[in-house]
Amino acid sequence: MTGNIWIIFIVFMILSWIVSATLKSKFKKYSKIPVDNGMSGKDVAERMLRDNGIFDVKIESVAGSLTDHYNPQTKTINLSQDVFNSRSIAAAAVAAHETGHAIQHATAYTWLTLRSKLVPVVSFSSKWVQWVLLAGVIFVNTFPELLLCGIVLFALTTLFSFITLPVEINASQRALEWLSTTNVTSYQNHDKAQDALKWAAYTYVVAALGSLATLLYYIMIFTGARDD
Repeated sequence: MTGNIWIIFIVFMILSWIVSATLKSKFKKYSKIPVDNGMSGKDVAERMLRDNGIFDVKIESVAGSLTDHYNPQTKTINLSQDVFNSRSIAAAAVAAHETGHAIQHATAYTWLTLRSKLVPVVSFSSKWVQWVLLAGVIFVNTFPELLLCGIVLFALTTLFSFITLPVEINASQRALEWLSTTNVTSYQNHDKAQDALKWAAYTYVVAALGSLATLLYYIMIFTGARDD
């Protein structure tokens, strides 16, 4: 059984690498294709916010590649430099996706609200879970309750990963619909924006499934110790 678990871990590692490499390749490819109206990522975010009646969200440029994210605490859309200044299909798709999160926040989208409420708990869990699990595995035969505590902490991070999925998928749906209806993307290049966001979503799917597999592994260790 342990051998099968390691095979699953290796499979997820390979899948994660494939998805990450493909996403980078897609982004690089679509970064060379300009949008017809010449809008930059910053322009796309500004117009999408305005079209949705949102005027209290800032748009800022941040360092790094594919570091784009929306911060609900500061109401800030943070776009990587490649997206902020670029006038490409990739930049438009990413900027619209992150703006989709801002719209979710403004409209109190249920899954985003739930995810935000879990952030403090998951932050605490992520800080200590690896140490609790390590100690729990070492002392599983003498103090199995410690491993159980680690499993509960890790289960919270796994739950967070799965709650993230509808948040990300919905943000992409909002982005693609807006890009299409406003003609920022055309029938000739809209499928490329869709493809870029699809691969971005795959990274969250693989991460969530990988987290679930790891959780099941620790549960098996715990139940195995109880059976001994």
